[in-house]
Amino acid sequence: MPARGPEPQPRGAVIRGNHPIDQAEAAKRFMAAPDHLAMHDQRLWDLRQKRDRQKDQIEEWEDLRQLASDIKTHTLTHLDTYLEMFEKNAKANGVHVHWAKDAADHNAIVLDILRSKNATRLIKSKSMLTEECGFREYAAEHGIEVVETDLGERIQQLDDEAPSHVVVPAVHKLRTDVAAVFAKTMGTDPNDSDVIHLAAHQRNHTRPLILSADAGMTGCNYAVAETGSVVVCTNEGNADLSANTTGLHIVSAGIEKIIPRLEDAAVFVRMLSRSALGSPITQYTSHFRGPRKGGEMHIIFVDNGRTDRLGLEKFWTSLKCIRCGACMNTCPVFRRSGGLSYGATYAGPIGLIIDPTFNRHKYSTLPFSSTMNGSCTNVCPVKINIHEQIAGWRQVLAENHEIPAFKKSMMKAAGMLLASPRLYRASLPLADSALRHLPRFIVYNRMNTWTRGREMPHVPKETFHQWYKKNRGRNGKKS
Repeated sequence: MPARGPEPQPRGAVIRGNHPIDQAEAAKRFMAAPDHLAMHDQRLWDLRQKRDRQKDQIEEWEDLRQLASDIKTHTLTHLDTYLEMFEKNAKANGVHVHWAKDAADHNAIVLDILRSKNATRLIKSKSMLTEECGFREYAAEHGIEVVETDLGERIQQLDDEAPSHVVVPAVHKLRTDVAAVFAKTMGTDPNDSDVIHLAAHQRNHTRPLILSADAGMTGCNYAVAETGSVVVCTNEGNADLSANTTGLHIVSAGIEKIIPRLEDAAVFVRMLSRSALGSPITQYTSHFRGPRKGGEMHIIFVDNGRTDRLGLEKFWTSLKCIRCGACMNTCPVFRRSGGLSYGATYAGPIGLIIDPTFNRHKYSTLPFSSTMNGSCTNVCPVKINIHEQIAGWRQVLAENHEIPAFKKSMMKAAGMLLASPRLYRASLPLADSALRHLPRFIVYNRMNTWTRGREMPHVPKETFHQWYKKNRGRNGKKS
């Protein structure tokens, strides 16, 4: 029997305009690739375990979580004050500050800056905001070459894919996948999947592009109002390359990234890498306060729906997110379906509560891609009540008729059943009897979504209520 070749990488969700994302279909394809499924699940669970070990070494961990949450609450409820303070102090540092109401505005501002300097090649460190804005595609349409300097982002760029995770963008790929991408785009040996060789090939291929770039762009982990400076955390030093190589540094920052004081940054720096990767701190924690001598620094603050989200009573605290990915690493659905199955910039539990704020219809299915186990909330370093917000979005979507009619009718029937103790208790023996005696094809069919990926549990001889009434009830033999 011939040896099996490398398993092809499953692709992400099929995007069909504004139609609701079919996350379940994409997840099914990912789960049908056993090598990718096992690697992805194990890798992310390993990050979760490393996070737990780091947390256990810090006695004041829960105090830090509460402090981080309180800082974010204070800042978001005084957002205008701190944004104005940042602008004043940044301008005093010689920084140009811009305001973008949406993604299109952000992209146009960047293009204007680049054209004013006749820049045609931009090097960029990892930034989820620029992914959210679709900046790379926009730049290509206007003759600007964008080169990602983060290894994971560069792999995804060369493969024409979005990042699948906010911290480890290519975590869904096997080494053989990366070897195939590099062979196609760099002409390397497709059979050489040694990670050291792959990293070296990428470095040798990309470094000349970096050194000949005209402009650099970074994201922003924290924008400090007190100093008018930005803090960027990386493990590869690519933010420093992007900020310092060219003399023109552009920073893209969501308005929620603001924090009041420099000492507040210390709280988040302690939390970020421990929550994300299970390491004490990122290799590089870079502070950018002003332009290099003879250079320029621009900061673009982007709203893109954040102000509207701030006005949502149930969901505004999602703006506290520091993009650590801890909720993704612990989520059983994300670990087994891959981030690209969500068809959105933000995947996993945090994506379930952020994405509908961008497009309620397109992402109407995502809040149902959760087991509601609450682990995401338990690991969130800023104490966002993620699982409660997921439940809240389900309610909003149901009230606004954004769920399929069949699911809505099933949920309505389940609600009637669960609201009546007498009806519920009477139905259980009937259901148990049916499961014991009905032919398998009736129970396991396309209409029963529960049985598509799992077996029904073993039917007990009696319900708990029947057992309790017999053994612990008023008329039972035991008191």
